[in-house]
Amino acid sequence: MKIAHFAALALLAAGAAQAQRPADRQVDLQTAVMMRASFRDQGIAKVERLNQDAAQRACSQPEPPPAAVAKKIQAREAAAIKWPADGQFIGDWKEGEKLAQNGRGMTWSDASAATAKNGGSCYNCHQIDRKEISFGTIGPSLWNYGKLRGVADPASPAAADIVRYTWGKLWNSKAYAACSNMPRFGHAELLDERQLRDVMALLLDPKSPVNQ
Repeated sequence: MKIAHFAALALLAAGAAQAQRPADRQVDLQTAVMMRASFRDQGIAKVERLNQDAAQRACSQPEPPPAAVAKKIQAREAAAIKWPADGQFIGDWKEGEKLAQNGRGMTWSDASAATAKNGGSCYNCHQIDRKEISFGTIGPSLWNYGKLRGVADPASPAAADIVRYTWGKLWNSKAYAACSNMPRFGHAELLDERQLRDVMALLLDPKSPVNQ
């Protein structure tokens, strides 16, 4: 009888706890309020950066989005990719290398977005040059990126495909992986078209240290 009595009490306590637990939506709203209260506008850093688009919201859930939802996200993001206005994908790899090693950008101390150009911060997640001794490992190594993908012959169909893929990946990584951690450099206006061309050159130009 004692065992049955304690079991009944346990069930009642569990039911009460379940009844008191706030709904997931309520927790989300409380979290949003707390986050906004923790930040303020300062310089070019605005609280609006906390606003999430549909892809970010889907990928911020405790579980990854279902495959069908992920495909929809990728299709929507892919449709929004802006290709080079003049069809020119490749810039100056030397400038691209500077961007890849530049971690500055979008900080509250910047006077304006126009006067403070962002870097690419590529080194935070990738190995870029084989000589590097310190680099992030969130993303794969980029050493020999173009060489391994056969872009030495720019006339080949394979080279044209990898050039377009690389531009698209830099512009909006979520077009290829719905919950990618990679910054959406073009989509989020982190890098402008000229800067993207230079990073493209770093990755694909045979003379770039990436491909040596």
